[in-house]
Amino acid sequence: MKIIVDAMGGDNAPQAPVMGAVQANREYGVDIVLVGKSEEILKVLADNGISDLPAGVEVAYASQVVEMCDDPATAFRKKKDSSLTVGLNLLKEGAGDAFVSAGSTGALLSGATLVAKRIKGIRRAALAPVVPTGNGGAVLIDCGANAECPPEYLLQFAYMGSYYAEKVLGRPNPKVGLLNIGAEPSKGTALQTTVYPMLEAAGEAGRINFVGNVEAREAVEGAVDVIVSDGYSGNIFLKTMEGTGLFLVRELKGIFKKSLVTKLAAVMVSGGLKNLKKLMSASEVGGTALVGISKPVIKAHGSSDAYAIQNAVRQARDFAASGMIERITEHIDLMRLETPAREETQA
Repeated sequence: MKIIVDAMGGDNAPQAPVMGAVQANREYGVDIVLVGKSEEILKVLADNGISDLPAGVEVAYASQVVEMCDDPATAFRKKKDSSLTVGLNLLKEGAGDAFVSAGSTGALLSGATLVAKRIKGIRRAALAPVVPTGNGGAVLIDCGANAECPPEYLLQFAYMGSYYAEKVLGRPNPKVGLLNIGAEPSKGTALQTTVYPMLEAAGEAGRINFVGNVEAREAVEGAVDVIVSDGYSGNIFLKTMEGTGLFLVRELKGIFKKSLVTKLAAVMVSGGLKNLKKLMSASEVGGTALVGISKPVIKAHGSSDAYAIQNAVRQARDFAASGMIERITEHIDLMRLETPAREETQA
């Protein structure tokens, strides 16, 4: 297994991507292609006491970097020798099994769509993070790639999210819920009320395990394995969860620091607090899968440290080995409306 890593992408590049990838090479035995400015990559290794490239690690030179301030729609085209563009082209050409980047989300989405291409028949790729819930985590699809969605997008998201939960997370017959403001089929906007019967029909046919609408509260408690949403609502759901987690951790710290008694109590429950922090940490997951692209692509958080990149590489390895893309391709006819909209031309 060979994973291509954008060594220049993210707030902590090249230190975090380089060392995270090297750690993944050691821990998981995967081969690594570090894409970026060779001299900077080698300097990071040297600064960390590594004089030679480790076995299974190679460097692919790229002279440019896509910055966060660049226009995401055109950055990868204007900077044809950027680490992002070079990495995606290597993925397309089969020089690696998956691609990981902590760089610009918009540029990665545009680049993956136009270089690696969508799976034929998929209308839009979706960002599908695994969010912490009471059942060990759920796939949230979409969380921001598509702010406005027609019903067919959500129908396809439901199938793709179900396949991801089954193939990558190991959830047999995963429960799929439509994020909504109530459990009744009549609840929601025109989008939710239109797509509900489509998902219900797919469930009745045994194609997915659709359990109906799911409110945000029940989703967090672990009612479903897959949370289907348009990107606008999904992003609000995700950011609310992230903010709530940070708020709770901060408040707990304040409570335990109030007195000697509470400090002693903190020592007694320190193991549980560490587990809670680990549960809420995005670094443990590694990144967000870009589902619907013909090759595995993982978007790591822009602020990822080396540990987060290491886990993103592990996630990319699992994605590539899962056979999920083949599963989507084999069942694409089930994911279309009876009168599907004309397939969009891909550049």
